[in-house]
Parts: sequence; C-alpha cells; structure tokens
Amino acid sequence: MFFASDNTSGAAPEVMAALTAANEGAARSYGTDALMDLVTDRLRRTFEAPEAAVYLVATGTAANALALSMLCPPWGAVFCHRLAHIAEDECGAPEFYTNGAKLVLVDGAHGKMAPEDLRAVLARTGAGGVHGVQRGALSLTNVTEAGTVYTAAEIAALAAEAKTFGLPVHLDGARFANAIVATGAKPAEMTWKAGVDILSFGGTKNGCLGVEAVVIFDPAKAWEFELRRKRGGHLFSKHRFLSAQMAAYLDEGLWLRLARQANDAAGRLAAGLTAKGVVQSHKVQANMIFAEWPAGTADRLGAAGAQLYSWPLDDGREGARLVTSWSTRDRDVDAFLAAL
Repeated sequence: MFFASDNTSGAAPEVMAALTAANEGAARSYGTDALMDLVTDRLRRTFEAPEAAVYLVATGTAANALALSMLCPPWGAVFCHRLAHIAEDECGAPEFYTNGAKLVLVDGAHGKMAPEDLRAVLARTGAGGVHGVQRGALSLTNVTEAGTVYTAAEIAALAAEAKTFGLPVHLDGARFANAIVATGAKPAEMTWKAGVDILSFGGTKNGCLGVEAVVIFDPAKAWEFELRRKRGGHLFSKHRFLSAQMAAYLDEGLWLRLARQANDAAGRLAAGLTAKGVVQSHKVQANMIFAEWPAGTADRLGAAGAQLYSWPLDDGREGARLVTSWSTRDRDVDAFLAAL
C-alpha cells in the first residue's frame, strides 16, 4: 500500500528490458547514440513538431531549471503558481540556473492560475522600472501540484496572457502523460499549439528509472541548451542508458498506457474514499488525491502498512496526499480502503 508518491514505484518491465538490451556492446557517447536519434524522431512525431529540438536529462529539477534558464534573464521574474514544484520543491535550482531570476507566485484555487489573476500580477511586475525585477517567463504545471489538470484551452488562455506581455512559456510536465490521459488532448494541443515554448516531458514518475526530456519547440535555441546542459553538469557520457529508457517509454504508446493505469487506480481509490464519507480537497482528475479525515487516521493506516504523505489541517483534522502509480494494483487500493 504505497501511496506516498509515484516516485516509490519501480521501473516498468519494458523499460528495464530496454536498458538490458542497451547494455550489450558499445555505443557512441554524450547523446550521439543511435537510440537518441530514435527518441528524437518519436518525440517529434508525438508532438507533431518535426523541427523540435529534444534533449534528455536524468531529473525533473534539471529539466525545469535548465529550461527556465533558456527563457528568463537574471533580472527577470518567472511567474508560477504558489504551489508549483519549482517554487516548493526544487531547492532554488531555477534561481540558481537562471543566475538569480525571481519566482513571482500567483494564487489560484486548486493549484491552477486563472487568466485574470495572472494578468494582474503581470501588469504590476516591473512597474518600478530599474528598481524591480522585470517580466521574464511563465511556468505552468500539468498535472498541477493539487492533482488537478489544465485543459489545452486553459493553457492557451494563460499563454495568451503571457504573450501579451511578450513572455515565453514553460510547461512542467513531470506528469504530462497523466494530463494527456485525463483530458484526451493531443500532445501538440497541450503544448506548442497552446503557446508553450519549452516542455519538461516527464518519464521518471511514470515507469522510467530516471529520465526526463526537454522538448524545445524553437530549434534556434538548441545550441544554447546544449551548452547550458554541459555547463550545468547534466550531459551524460553513457547517454544511451537515458535514450533506452525514453525510447521504450514512447514505444507503442507505453507512456500513455502506464499513465492510464495510474489514473484509473486513483479513480478507484477516490470512489472508495467517497463511499466511506472521506472529503477530498480537490477534484480528482489524474493520479493524486487529497483526502481529509479525523486526526489519528494516518497513524492507524501506517500501522496497517500503508504509506502516505500527511499534514495537519487548520481545524484539527488531518490532510493526506495519496498518489497512485503505473504499478498500483486493484488489491492495493482495496487493502487500503479495508484498512481505513
């Protein structure tokens, strides 16, 4: 009953098999391996973007921070939701890789910005002239940190606000596959067709051992990213082991099948919680659930063998984040509900 994070799951068998196969013989290094050519082709086809530049790194933090370093100058502001992963969980990496850009937080219910709220923050940033940070870039997260999902139209509306002020747009897609499955949108509709300039395309949380892709829809920025990746220490010498994971992940829709399993498990768990009268703080749209229950519940579940991420609520009750993964089975969900 591992529901603390989708990071606790193992790698999918298809990914592990690809790594074993890639370990045979020799291959060119530093991203010039033949498997990387396959990855680039598959991602370009997936996103209907034949000129997109594609690069791999091992962590989501590296993907986000390096992508933002391409978009925002040191004196600029990266606008993001106050719960965004880049604000809450990346130890200042975006600020570090941009050489000092400031994260400007935007409020919004259920982890999502509204265009009018973003517009208000954009309008007042930089009003002090040389004395304040200037507008730099917009960063969105899908799936959000509240487990909710932006539709393609919602991303387009927010990107349009950013473009009004001449700003580029980054999308943190650590759980991008879960968002695509939840909405039924095409990857192109969720990204460049909606105004996204750079995507962090997640693999680690959805069945890979450790790989993320940075998809740059403007190929003119490719060389700069290569330099920043190398300078930042994120260019792998034995790159084929990143390529092998991503190639398998994209093969025959595996990335979507794994995400669908995770989303379906969350739906089963959410329905069971609702049947037991458990309130959920946010609408369950992907593979994360935020439950509210009486104090002591988490300890009781822990004693029964369940793992979850808990925190206190203002009224003395407990809040808990429950995350399902590609490997969550029906019996895991049922055992958790029985323990509850």
